Amino acid sequence: MRFLRRGLTGLFLLAVTIALLALAGQTLRSAISERMAQQARQMPARERVYAVNLVTIAPETLVPVMSAFGDIRARRTLELRAQVGGPIVALGDGFEDGGQVRAGQLLLKVDPTDLEDTLALAKTDLTRAEAEKRDAEAALAIATDDLAAARRQAELRAVALIRQQDLTAKGVGTTAAEETAALADASAQQAVLSKRTALANAEARVAQAETGLDRQRIAVAEAQRRLAETELRAAFSGTLSQVTAAEGRIVTANEKVATLVDPGALEVAFRLSTAQHARLIDASGQLIPADVTVKLAVSGIELSVPGKIDRESAVVDAGQTGRLIYARLEAAPGLRPGDFVTVEILEPALDGVASLPASALGGSDTVLVLGENDRLEELPAEVLRRQGENVLIRAGDLTGREVVAERQPMLGAGIRVRPFRDAPVPEQSTAPASAPASAAPESIALDEVRRARLIAFVKDNDQMPEDAKARLLEQLEQPDVPVSVIERLESRMGG
Repeated sequence: MRFLRRGLTGLFLLAVTIALLALAGQTLRSAISERMAQQARQMPARERVYAVNLVTIAPETLVPVMSAFGDIRARRTLELRAQVGGPIVALGDGFEDGGQVRAGQLLLKVDPTDLEDTLALAKTDLTRAEAEKRDAEAALAIATDDLAAARRQAELRAVALIRQQDLTAKGVGTTAAEETAALADASAQQAVLSKRTALANAEARVAQAETGLDRQRIAVAEAQRRLAETELRAAFSGTLSQVTAAEGRIVTANEKVATLVDPGALEVAFRLSTAQHARLIDASGQLIPADVTVKLAVSGIELSVPGKIDRESAVVDAGQTGRLIYARLEAAPGLRPGDFVTVEILEPALDGVASLPASALGGSDTVLVLGENDRLEELPAEVLRRQGENVLIRAGDLTGREVVAERQPMLGAGIRVRPFRDAPVPEQSTAPASAPASAAPESIALDEVRRARLIAFVKDNDQMPEDAKARLLEQLEQPDVPVSVIERLESRMGG
């Protein structure tokens, strides 16, 4: 009985629970239906206003800066080769990698023994040729005198023949005497002919002796030249590299022993695209001598060397594109052939342009300008150059308009904004386009503790070139020190 009572109570409670759940579900369904049946009430929309930075467009005269990468090359490089073969018996001072040599300085000497013997034999043959010439000239003088004597004798024989013929004609002389005189005259003429032959032979001997003497003189000069080739001397002052010679080593003729580089005659070679190259061509199609600046970051400082475009390559190498340009550098301390550098080329100045942050330009070369009631308008912009984080545009119809400096995805035509204006831009400027309109101060004054710490770091840096270290110390000793120099040094120091 007790079990039955408890079972009925449980069934009752279960029934009540199911009834309550059904009532709750019905109530929720009625509420949702009633809510959905009601008309949706519109909430009043409120326009959102965005804050933007504005830049006023003002026409300027700007100098675009074109950037490229290049490598330093030597304009004067000479391969030093041994002109004769043999063992090296002497080396000049500084004949080693990195050695500094002067023009005309002896670099190395090859054993000259064989060539000295050759020169001595050539001089002996020259002496013999000179003696032969003297003998030939003496024989020529004797032959000349013999011919003169023979001619005088022939003249006497001819006079005697004429006199004998006269006597015979008068009946005084005999025919036999006349024939004897005729034979004597013929013999005299034959003697003259023989002496002329001897004279011609003597003259030929003299000419042959002179030819032999000239040949021996040439042989002596050649032997002297070959002997001088045993000494290798510097053609100009410079630095040696790739030195392979050593004292006692046997070299062959025309073997390369070193390379001589003139560190004072440097140039930079860099490649530009065809479009960039077209900007450096004048009206006549010639390459303009534009100014360039070569920069190399080394040991916490940046070496900067000015230069000027000199020429361009005549052909485009296989597999290459664009144009290879060469710029001649001025004094370039710290730079060496083979350095990979950054080259900044100053293009011809552009008039009536404006510099804007690259973030102000849209994907379709448009800008957002401030219109009436602080609402934005989208206008096209003619992009002339892209300069790092800036772009150069043609001012044109945008002159005097205020442009959004940082374009964001939520901004567009018709959007209302709250403007924040920068300082006014000057009307005209001839500074390079890469220079910002407003920047932090270029130089600051250092306290003594900070200055001493920087100077000590520079002096203790063994990897820094001496000329660069001297220039950096000079800057640090000034009352105001460039901020860029301080930042580079402290980044190296870790402070």
